[in-house]
Amino acid sequence: MKEAFEIPKLPLDDWIDAGLDFLTEHFAFLTKSISKHLEEVIYFIIDGLMFFPPGIIIIIFTLIAWRLADSKVALLTVIGLCFLWNLRLWEPTIETLTLVLVATFIAVLIAIPMGILAALSKSAYRIIMPLMDLMQTMPAFVYLIPAIPFFGLGAVSAIFSTVIFAMPPAIRLTCLGIKQVPRELIEAADAFGSTKLQKLFKLQLPLAIPTIMAGINQTIMLALSMVVIAAMIGAGGLGSEVWRAIQRLQPGMGFQAGIAIVILAIILDRISQKVGQKNRHYSA
Repeated sequence: MKEAFEIPKLPLDDWIDAGLDFLTEHFAFLTKSISKHLEEVIYFIIDGLMFFPPGIIIIIFTLIAWRLADSKVALLTVIGLCFLWNLRLWEPTIETLTLVLVATFIAVLIAIPMGILAALSKSAYRIIMPLMDLMQTMPAFVYLIPAIPFFGLGAVSAIFSTVIFAMPPAIRLTCLGIKQVPRELIEAADAFGSTKLQKLFKLQLPLAIPTIMAGINQTIMLALSMVVIAAMIGAGGLGSEVWRAIQRLQPGMGFQAGIAIVILAIILDRISQKVGQKNRHYSA
């Protein structure tokens, strides 16, 4: 039995649909152009890495891990990548690694200036932080919805949704790192007549680098966690292997691809952690 008085429902879904339709109609040509060029860059990187034999790429990545981290991480890298090669998952691994690194690069490129702005301006902080709360609590699947009409199916849509999903930690920790700079040092810089830019680039950012690197580490992990979800819109890589296994009810293939994602996550996590620890020693 219906109630005598029923409160009308706010047409929030209709408003969102109308807003997305308006943006798609007037700005889709720009996003599609960006998508085309970014897709060319992504496949250029993938084709370039696939051009060389896996052994050479493994050696290069191992040397990078040794240079950025230490010998233990380098050993982990060579063992992990050789294992993925043996599983016949080399091409999906390269695709996933490329997507994660490109998405992380774009996310950090946006996040660090936003984090700096939030740290230096109270007005910007009041606007940016609630947006970060919204971005972090929104289910990841929701980000796939606007990606498709603006960028189409494929890797670029996956990167778009991954950037939005993975960006908040880098913004929050950049802001936190700058805010944690001791007030005494700020006052000393002011006493010597430093400008705001001089304080930022010569004092605040160098001291905040370890915290910023922790944010970048979390961004990388969140970007990698988005791999399986992004496979639903044609991202490719190891996520598509998991998605294919789900569709075909092949648990062995699914666990194999899942383990590959875990190995790749551990390698990237250890490298980024070691870089952050080295910067912490330097700043100390």
